[in-house]
Amino acid sequence: MKTKDEHINFWIEQANDDWNAVDTLFKGRNFLQSLFFAHQVIEKICIAFWIKFNQGNIPPKTHDLDLLLSSTPLEIPEEKSEFMISLNKFQLEDRHPDYLIQIQKICNEQYTKKIIETTGQLRSWFLAKLP
Repeated sequence: MKTKDEHINFWIEQANDDWNAVDTLFKGRNFLQSLFFAHQVIEKICIAFWIKFNQGNIPPKTHDLDLLLSSTPLEIPEEKSEFMISLNKFQLEDRHPDYLIQIQKICNEQYTKKIIETTGQLRSWFLAKLP
């Protein structure tokens, strides 16, 4: 059976793998897909926090970043929380084609680059709080 630390490390390793995918997808001009993986990076880090501060090692089945952190004592500054809410729109599983077409229209190179940069800052902030 894995220890709590092993579960946390698993999710951080997965987040790091996804962070590499963000860059690869962006360079390939797959902007919407890179933002999906940006969301995945933060989601997996939030799962690591959930595991750290909860008795179990299996987090709730949700992609909502704020919901995952609601069961932790971590205090998120308002601007980071607002960004995470906006990042939730890139969690694309089970999205209808109309939604995908609409969101793909806003995901140009400049917009995507800005979101990725802010995600990178958020990622670093979280990882500094998860020793």
